[in-house]
Amino acid sequence: MVGQSLPVREKVSVMKAILVNAAVFQIGWLCCVLAGANHLPWLGTLTALLIVSWHVSRAPRPRSELLLILSAGVIGAIWDSLLVYAGWLQYPSGTLIEGTAPHWIVAMWLLFATTLNVSLKWLRQRPFMAASLGLLAGPAAYYAGYRLGGVQIPEFISAMTALALGWAVFMPVLIYLSTRLDGDRNQGSGTLAQGCDARV
Repeated sequence: MVGQSLPVREKVSVMKAILVNAAVFQIGWLCCVLAGANHLPWLGTLTALLIVSWHVSRAPRPRSELLLILSAGVIGAIWDSLLVYAGWLQYPSGTLIEGTAPHWIVAMWLLFATTLNVSLKWLRQRPFMAASLGLLAGPAAYYAGYRLGGVQIPEFISAMTALALGWAVFMPVLIYLSTRLDGDRNQGSGTLAQGCDARV
């Protein structure tokens, strides 16, 4: 009976980790967007950094996890700054250097990276699915931010097209980086555990 119940407990733990990780990310995302929209950008950035710090502190290999998160932040800072420079995106607050992305957007990229080895781990070895998810979910997230007042999109079609194509590239790249910089490599076993890790 003990041998039969252990896998069940592991599956429950893994599913709980997925749900908590996804929920915490969504809460952090919403805080960043609403804070930016209401001219309280540091509140969003602080929330994201607290979540990221908590996440890294719980990783079995925190240095690898942190390097993954920082890599995603660099990619996001460059990409979103290009979109701002092109005039396709405008942010109401949080910009430290004119023509670049606000700090709370970069913090959101760091926050997003905390999902790569947990709730998005199932995308490993599925580059086409990762690209498809990026193609759809990337611009959808920015549109949601636009509706909440966190970002303005003066040239809607151009911006949405760029976001879709960009995220179709970034998602497979980020998933690839997560396999090379897996801060949770020693966690879990079996098919389900390969789809996420056993903690947030």
